[in-house]
Amino acid sequence: MIVDLHAHYAMHLDPGIRGNVLALKRSDRTDLRWRDYLRALGVNLASQFLNYPSLFSGPRIRAEWMAEGRVGVALSPLYSFFDEAECRAASGTDNLEVLLRQATLVEDHIADKHSAIAEVVHNPSQLSAAMAAKKVALVHAVEGGFHLLGDDPADVRSAVNRLADRGVAYITLAHLIWRGIATGANAFPQLSDAQYARYCKQPPVGLTSRGRAAVEAMVDRHVLIDVSHMSTRAIDDTFRFLDELGAHVPVVATHSGYRIGSLEYNLEPRNVERIAASGGFVGLIFAKHQLCDGLEGAGGKGIEGAVDVMSEHIERIRDVTGGFDHIALGSDFDGFIRPLDGLRDMRDMRPLQDELERRYPGQGEQICSGNALRPLLSYWRGHP
Repeated sequence: MIVDLHAHYAMHLDPGIRGNVLALKRSDRTDLRWRDYLRALGVNLASQFLNYPSLFSGPRIRAEWMAEGRVGVALSPLYSFFDEAECRAASGTDNLEVLLRQATLVEDHIADKHSAIAEVVHNPSQLSAAMAAKKVALVHAVEGGFHLLGDDPADVRSAVNRLADRGVAYITLAHLIWRGIATGANAFPQLSDAQYARYCKQPPVGLTSRGRAAVEAMVDRHVLIDVSHMSTRAIDDTFRFLDELGAHVPVVATHSGYRIGSLEYNLEPRNVERIAASGGFVGLIFAKHQLCDGLEGAGGKGIEGAVDVMSEHIERIRDVTGGFDHIALGSDFDGFIRPLDGLRDMRDMRPLQDELERRYPGQGEQICSGNALRPLLSYWRGHP
């Protein structure tokens, strides 16, 4: 079985405009429903060119393909692209409500279309039950702390509580653009780190007061802290603040890599060590741009070529941490990445697992599922 720590299932779902249109126009929820529909349409159009293997081929993540690919658990990020792209203050926005409606959309879609093979789970007990029933378990996560409303720490805490009550397992606090929670690392393949610093201005900070409020609330509610996308300074601030709190909690990077080249997006060895010491893990992203940085001529054809690249990261993380206990997988499929050759969609997860277990006998299963399940079953609480 594979646990995919970052699979954008919600990205391709269509909220639709159904029923009597005249009645819809008279509804108090009209603006929200039309806005959600138009946003989903925009993301779908962008996905045709930036996400999918070819024009109109459709998403890489489908419930039936996850079952076919032996994906037992998928962490499904809730994310509102348009709210991140809009240059407006966090206070007073409806970013959080967009996420909660998106969570409902995922739950309804799975229940209506795929209940025989998949279900959305909200706590470790439900997760264990779904795995025992051989169903694909989808777990809500959040990408981008900008969804947490308000400048007041009490507002941020309230937002975290609402997400925890919905069963969110982790929050990725930074993302593509500076939005007042934590500074980020460049994740745009089209930009060098120097160009990102020039065009995507960020203040000389790491974790802000809003970010600290979020971390403290996440610790209280046993929501995993995801440092993917964070600048090195923000990661340092996060660990420093956790030390101040006296919080001994697992810290994770759900879709990242080891810094072999120069990309700040990938993790420095010392932060890989700190993640391991916390009991967390590094989930290897499948993006060619990140994983091939610093590897000349890397990325051959087929699954073997993909695992050649992944092995460069696996073995460096092993050397830094002393073993294979802190390595996992976070594909970022349908997250506007170009994956390594040989990893086209969720159906390729099965041969990926076979190849990892062949190369790392006794440890391949840890990498594919065991390490990711550890904090999900022992630390995450979810919704009772």
